[in-house]
Amino acid sequence: MQTYANIPIRTVGAIRFSYAGKPAEEIRVPLATLETPLWHSVNRGARLSRMIESGIVTTLIKECMTRSILFDTKNAATAYKIQQQIEVNLDELKSITQKTSDHTKLIDIFCEIVGRQFFLRLSFTTGDAAGHNMATAAAQEIQNHLLQKHKELSYLSISANICVDKKNSAINSILGRGKHVAAEIFIPQNLCELVLKTTPEKIVELNNKKNLLGSILAGSICSANAHYANMLLAFYLATGQDAANIVEGSQGITSAELINGELYFSVNLPNIIIGTIGTGKNLPYAQNNLKLLGCQNDDAKKLASIAAATVLCGELSLLAAQSNPGELMRAHKRLERKR
Repeated sequence: MQTYANIPIRTVGAIRFSYAGKPAEEIRVPLATLETPLWHSVNRGARLSRMIESGIVTTLIKECMTRSILFDTKNAATAYKIQQQIEVNLDELKSITQKTSDHTKLIDIFCEIVGRQFFLRLSFTTGDAAGHNMATAAAQEIQNHLLQKHKELSYLSISANICVDKKNSAINSILGRGKHVAAEIFIPQNLCELVLKTTPEKIVELNNKKNLLGSILAGSICSANAHYANMLLAFYLATGQDAANIVEGSQGITSAELINGELYFSVNLPNIIIGTIGTGKNLPYAQNNLKLLGCQNDDAKKLASIAAATVLCGELSLLAAQSNPGELMRAHKRLERKR
């Protein structure tokens, strides 16, 4: 018997943003969350973005979906010999990949050898789909080809845990998994004080000492931010994404600098795993929300850019609130607790 969890969705904004060098546009963003203050927090950042002509500028740096295969071999020397042959004959694997889907393309490989085990990490582009299944299907064809070609190999697993799927890791942030998007904005001092009720200097200091230094003390892996997961999960749920991908998606680094009296603020998200087609996106509510965002059935790159801009709005607003003693708790009491 199938039932559904009802999670409230509200639209916030509009957020003013640009992507792929296009002129800035304003767009309302649906967010599904049980944390009522999140809508208001993101809305404050969105309001600020509309007061700046260029708004939030987003840049897609890289995109890929990964799957890794684990093989057994006779010894490390054999594994290394096979690795060299795979690297030389990479075009052969690329042609095998294209047979599984017109939209799946192999773009890179990464190998690790531990004892007799041979780990092969494959990176693909998958069009407008997030690409989990497309990457697995292509990896399986490559796996079968390699097992047939190299008799010294034996199968251990279609997932070797260096993909890395829905787990915290350094390799995803370094090599990428999903869409790597940076979002940035320049905020004049007067608008910072008017909308955020704080100063650029306070936000820079808080980001350096809380996000950067605090994350080092916590042992965070390639990550230094206040709460990317909040905005990203709400965005994923509202648009029919695989919500478990916030594990790697919430990794990222927030930057804040004072430049010529203005606050430069940016968020860097190396692992936004998102698509406009595929499982979940066909649900009526997801279709409606993707249509609202102008991303129905295509343009996953734009969708990832909107996600990054939304994360920036919420991240900026929270840091502003935390720079003022008591503001964060006052907001939660006012918005969440009834008398």
